[in-house]
Amino acid sequence: MWYPIATAPFNRDLELAVQDRDGTHALVFPCQRILTGWIASKTHERLDVSPTHWRAWKCTGSKKELS
Repeated sequence: MWYPIATAPFNRDLELAVQDRDGTHALVFPCQRILTGWIASKTHERLDVSPTHWRAWKCTGSKKELS
């Protein structure tokens, strides 16, 4: 189940949904919300994304569509 991005918890691995010209897609790596935005969980690199939804990260090997 996807949740509104405004309700995303901090400092927890999350799966993010983002929109682009091709539609809405889930990012294929875990992300964490921090006070100043979003980072990639493994590298701690800052992400330039504006996600629309989130859900708990579940380790998978394939790219998923928002459903």
